[in-house]
Amino acid sequence: MPIRGFLSRTKEPEFEVFDYIEIDEDTIHDEGGKLLIKVRTLSDFKDVELVQQDVRGGNIVFVRIKPLKERDIMELKRAIDKLKKTCVALDGDIAGIDEDYIVVTPPGVRVHRD
Repeated sequence: MPIRGFLSRTKEPEFEVFDYIEIDEDTIHDEGGKLLIKVRTLSDFKDVELVQQDVRGGNIVFVRIKPLKERDIMELKRAIDKLKKTCVALDGDIAGIDEDYIVVTPPGVRVHRD
């Protein structure tokens, strides 16, 4: 039986394979000419502001919702409603990834749904 190192994982993460999304160059807002994908965590309702700023700046944002879900489910619902309204106003998109993550996209970027 092999000895596991300090940084080794005991369980490999599982990933699903999805089709790729082609992105228009018109949606790119980064100075380097690349679209940014950011990861944020909602641990409080006020964290919604950071996500909104990122999306308004033309970034795709993966949002970890687990901390807020575990603390206050009603506050999480309020936060998601606010993000949905932002997406409608900007012509962006929002979708659940799994129980712990959502993705919020800027204008011109859509989330593929089966």
